[in-house]
Amino acid sequence: MEEILLNKPGQKIILLGNEAIVRGAIESGVNFVSTYPGTPASEIGDTFYKIQNSKFKIQNLYFEYSTNEKVALEAGIGASFSGLKTLVAMKDFGINVCLDALGPFLYTGTKGATVIVITDDPSCHSSAQWEEGTRAISYLTHIPTLEPSDPQECKDFTKLAFQISEKFKIPVMIRTTTRVSHQRMPVKLEKLPKKGAKLLKGEFRKEPKRFITLPPRVLEMKKELLEKIEKIQEFSNQLTTYNLQLTTKEKSGIITSGISYLYVMEALKELSLSLPVLKLGFFYPLPEKKIENFIKKLKKVLVVEELEPYLEKEIDRLAKISNPKLKIFGKNLIPEVGELRPEIVISAIAKFTNSKFKIQNSKFKIQIPKRFPQLCPGCPYWLVFSAVKKAVDPKKVIFGGDIGCYMLFGLPPIKIQDYLSCMGSSIGIAHGIKKTTDQKLIAFIGDSTFFHAGIPALINTVYNQSNPLIIILNNQTTAMTGHQPHPGVPKDNLAVKIEEIVKGCGVKNLKVIDPIDQKEFVNTIKEFLNKKEVSVIIARHPCRFVRQS
Repeated sequence: MEEILLNKPGQKIILLGNEAIVRGAIESGVNFVSTYPGTPASEIGDTFYKIQNSKFKIQNLYFEYSTNEKVALEAGIGASFSGLKTLVAMKDFGINVCLDALGPFLYTGTKGATVIVITDDPSCHSSAQWEEGTRAISYLTHIPTLEPSDPQECKDFTKLAFQISEKFKIPVMIRTTTRVSHQRMPVKLEKLPKKGAKLLKGEFRKEPKRFITLPPRVLEMKKELLEKIEKIQEFSNQLTTYNLQLTTKEKSGIITSGISYLYVMEALKELSLSLPVLKLGFFYPLPEKKIENFIKKLKKVLVVEELEPYLEKEIDRLAKISNPKLKIFGKNLIPEVGELRPEIVISAIAKFTNSKFKIQNSKFKIQIPKRFPQLCPGCPYWLVFSAVKKAVDPKKVIFGGDIGCYMLFGLPPIKIQDYLSCMGSSIGIAHGIKKTTDQKLIAFIGDSTFFHAGIPALINTVYNQSNPLIIILNNQTTAMTGHQPHPGVPKDNLAVKIEEIVKGCGVKNLKVIDPIDQKEFVNTIKEFLNKKEVSVIIARHPCRFVRQS
């Protein structure tokens, strides 16, 4: 962590992609950073948190773990409106949560340069609910989007993003994936800004035509946004370093972006091929002139990208004008489900070029026993599910899951989870089930998730009078993503008490129980499950790693 701050210009140090983003932001002079922890983005916030709680603290930088991603972005917007350089980071699902705030932000534009980092998780290694590709957000909101392929580019693209934001007064998105975020490589450092004496203060100046999105002005703002995008597109066409082109005399070429570029270069080496390659660091707006110049002399092109074929569709559109006879290959050779792997790209390029290549399989087959992920030994959640199974017949009760360590309740040996959707939905879905059936239901939700998105669902459940039993798993940390703090964790002698929020929502049946007391926990489950109003048990026992720290 300290290396990120202490190394001098010209030196190289090994960094994760996420750590390189932090260094790039610091080199850019960032003043305000907000985030909600979520893998594969967690290291961005964690690194800033460690810096700001160490002797290397940056005096003119403010950092916070916000309650959720929407709040994080809104806080960042406020800092940007006040003229501060701002960075907001989140995982892919987080952009869904803050979309209501993101859209208008593109209309108002920035006052202080603002960068929004989104990390996707193809193949759902840590984001299990659905395989989201956030590139659609670029087209939906018209946010300029950069796609780095390695840690060095993570740092360089972060600096470029701040420069674009400052030049065009618009937020800029950096979109990475798990393999970019968690990749390590030597990163060349540049100079850091001079140390500030204290936290830099901004100033919000009233500009109604700038910061208020109401008709008819809002339509003018959209027109202004599209005009900005045209100028940024012209700018992107001039970037040679960030939109890299490798030329040869071959008439078959490849267009790619992000981590896919590294797979392409590895595949070409493996196949001993030399093809022209266009790597697009600018995903939106696309450098159309560069693409047209690249494809106009080709007979066929292979588009290598993960998940949905956004590049392929755009290149097909451009080819109709610049090279109508161009044969375009993409998702007919590359799957649309799951992250790319070297062997997938090698196979696709081999088919595209009619090259002979056979993947060598070892004749020795190693039998690896299957093992489901489990809760940590000593986790207090073991006690919770033990009490639940003692109190009820699992076949006669519906169990609602939510996002956190307790997602593992759905796997052996626990196997008490009947639905799982998104943050806070255990309560929201429970209300719908209870209003339409007479079945018993227990909804589980963690403390960080409760603060994130559970409170509105609880209010709705109370006000519209259904009666699920809600068990809030209060282990006093955001455990699944790295033990980050949340509003229920004491900070400067202040902590928000979950029980006070629950009472304030109008819940009458409430108990705070340490699950070690199995007798009380079991009896309370039996009692509350038969109540005619919503009931809440707060299962309070610290995560074993919190207890050890």
